[in-house]
Amino acid sequence: MPDRRVPAAVEELDYSAPVHISIPEIGVSSSLLELGLDSQGVMETPQPPHVDRAGWFRPSPPPGVPGATVIAGHVTWNEKPVVFFELSELRPGDTVKVRRADGISTVFEVTRTGSFPKDGFPTDAVYNQPDRSELRLITCGGEYDEANNRYLSNVIVWARIVDVHQPAA
Repeated sequence: MPDRRVPAAVEELDYSAPVHISIPEIGVSSSLLELGLDSQGVMETPQPPHVDRAGWFRPSPPPGVPGATVIAGHVTWNEKPVVFFELSELRPGDTVKVRRADGISTVFEVTRTGSFPKDGFPTDAVYNQPDRSELRLITCGGEYDEANNRYLSNVIVWARIVDVHQPAA
């Protein structure tokens, strides 16, 4: 059964890559890189010189197309806060806007957040493909392991599409 709070136009969007993300509640505004899989079959992360930008995991569908759009970004780089530094501060009801290459902006509402140990990453809950457009935001978090230069957990935000803004004519 369709969610009546979501405009019908959402179900009619064509494929168009996401190019920008904004999260007003935490001051995020970032153009998006394209991320794929690394040599071990794991999602890539933004690399220098673009560590301060978020990236769209291009095997996932773009926003506004049924399925889970996955966007990842670093929390810190060389001990300095970067794009998703405050991602763990998001709460249900907060909004995330993702602009697509066709100029359409999709608006998502956060439904839940969580922190998970890297060895307990909820792969199915993140990468499952729902019948409607949803969003998953991923960054590192939790305790920092200085010896191995890595965070021990991931912060994940789930959001559902609630609106679409067409570009001005």
